[in-house]
Amino acid sequence: MNHKTSLIAAAGALMTLVAQGAQAQAATYAIDPTHTFVTFEVPHFGTSTNRGRFDKKEGTVQFDRAGKTGKVEITIDTGSINTGTAPFDKHLKSAEILNVEAQPTAKFVGDKFSFNGDKVGEVTGMLTLNGKTNPVTLKANNFNCYQSPMLKREVCGGDFETMLVRSQFGVTYGLNYGFPDAIKLVIQVEAVKQ
Repeated sequence: MNHKTSLIAAAGALMTLVAQGAQAQAATYAIDPTHTFVTFEVPHFGTSTNRGRFDKKEGTVQFDRAGKTGKVEITIDTGSINTGTAPFDKHLKSAEILNVEAQPTAKFVGDKFSFNGDKVGEVTGMLTLNGKTNPVTLKANNFNCYQSPMLKREVCGGDFETMLVRSQFGVTYGLNYGFPDAIKLVIQVEAVKQ
């Protein structure tokens, strides 16, 4: 083997090791349901703001801080919607709005992470709600990783939000009354390294 061939082989081996090392940095995190909340806000006739949350959710995060890549999957039980007012919850679950009987879950799959330095700034992916799928970008208002003194594991998470245009998901109830088409969705998430 000549000198040039040896250098090319050595460079190739080094690149393989670097790639393997980068892959080794990726970790799996399970969403902690006790520190993860999916909430929404929608103005009510320009007077007050209706708020609610989904009590049941689960998911995982694949996260590589060094490579600045990741993937998040969150599944939401739409029947677990909770506004604190039973009649309102019943209406939100009806075929006029969330159609829970036909579409019992919503799912966000985000596979494009944007960083501000070493912090996640945005996660872009697809949201499936009411049987329709559209792109969504969740903006991080806060992001951090810490070593949990109770769990003895790394926990990463933050506060993420976006504005949904509900008619894109087939939810048009009340638009003719003047209810807004845009709804603020907030996802407060913490996930535990596995």
